[in-house]
Amino acid sequence: MGLRIGVRGSGCSGTSFMIGFDEKKDSDVEYLQEGLKILIEKKHFLYLTGMLLDFVDNQTQKGFTFVPNS
Repeated sequence: MGLRIGVRGSGCSGTSFMIGFDEKKDSDVEYLQEGLKILIEKKHFLYLTGMLLDFVDNQTQKGFTFVPNS
């Protein structure tokens, strides 16, 4: 098992990013970050390049969010 980061699709409403635990697939690239196995499907790199996975906890939202890394 590892933490899968990817994209669900991009249609009229834009790109939807996803995060969740999953088994490794043959089409995945695997990274080890601070002891945590990160899984990213090769075809999703184009959409994830330049994005930062952050955790937000404020009055209006709480949870993981993807933001452009500037």
